[in-house]
Amino acid sequence: MSAAPQNPIDTDAPLTNFSQCHAGILRHLNDFGQLPELLEPAQRLRQIAERFVEFFREAVFEHHQEEERELFPAVLASAEPGPERQRVQQMVDQLTREHRDVEAQWKQLEPLIKKLAKGQPADVNPQAVSSLVAQYQAHARFEEQEFLPLSEKILSRNGDHMAALGLSLHMRHQPVFLSHV
Repeated sequence: MSAAPQNPIDTDAPLTNFSQCHAGILRHLNDFGQLPELLEPAQRLRQIAERFVEFFREAVFEHHQEEERELFPAVLASAEPGPERQRVQQMVDQLTREHRDVEAQWKQLEPLIKKLAKGQPADVNPQAVSSLVAQYQAHARFEEQEFLPLSEKILSRNGDHMAALGLSLHMRHQPVFLSHV
């Protein structure tokens, strides 16, 4: 049993067959002609995905750890007992929760973004990307407008506290040299 041809041949008007064939070829060529304009966005998508996978692991996670190990404890230790320390503790708790939320969102997206970085198809939920971006923007805004100014005020009361934080951060960012004597 053979399948009927998609475009039956018109034996009474054979030139029409050639014309119809050309029309189909031209439709496909029109689609193919769009390929160059799609290559640049596809390449940009791969580059952004590749850079962001590295960036999130190396910068965002590290930034969160640094804040939680260095900045938050320093501000809490320097805050005056009572309402100020309670306020700082609430802010630290909020910021830490936000860190975990953003990290959890990223862990859901990361395998898909890695696929995109390799040029593979991935079913990325645009809403999930938008949600992560919006949540981090709100997190950074709160930290910049509320927590860091309060931290500056608290740590500036004692120059040694600010200097200790600065030294701690400096030491964490120094390369480790191993030598043999």
